[in-house]
Amino acid sequence: MLLREGLVRLFDEAGFETVGAYGDAEALLDDLEAAAPDVAVLDVRMPPTFRDEGVRAAIELRRRRPGTGVLLLSQYVEGTYAHELLSSADGGMGYLLKDRVASLDDLQDAVLRIRDGGTVLDPQVVRELLARRGDPLASLTPREREVLELMAEGRTNAGIASQLFIGVGAVEKNVTAIFQKLGLEDSGTDHRRVLAVLAWLRR
Repeated sequence: MLLREGLVRLFDEAGFETVGAYGDAEALLDDLEAAAPDVAVLDVRMPPTFRDEGVRAAIELRRRRPGTGVLLLSQYVEGTYAHELLSSADGGMGYLLKDRVASLDDLQDAVLRIRDGGTVLDPQVVRELLARRGDPLASLTPREREVLELMAEGRTNAGIASQLFIGVGAVEKNVTAIFQKLGLEDSGTDHRRVLAVLAWLRR
């Protein structure tokens, strides 16, 4: 709440109009059409679980309103999130670390560039993305990584669904995506699930 209200005041000082401030990603998406923002500013981790709600909301926001700029703020470098959002849609995108935004002018410049369709990435985020570029596991979404980790624990699709509180169909879609991203074709002779787990264990 303190960060949210502080940002509202900073944006006001920078000459921006804040059309809405929300305590969680669901409230933002519910009000999206009415608010019609040019740029949405989200934390990567938001209530209720503080895992990936912010980036999920950002991707859904751009699906509903293509071209809307998105500025993600995070306390840490989380390259998978940046890669996922950069790959999600057209429109301006930014990923900045909270403690490295040095001035109001820097924040104002970032928002204007994102509004105009540009990309603003913290140098630490860029280094993380470059470091992961050759690693196929780096292309997995946070949810796909969770599914693969549970696969490595020996869980069935039903067991994974129960653990993550999602449907078995959703697990199957994630498993298929994992196979595709790891380049595991259905040859009929190899056990793709085992090969995927081996790739995870070698990381």
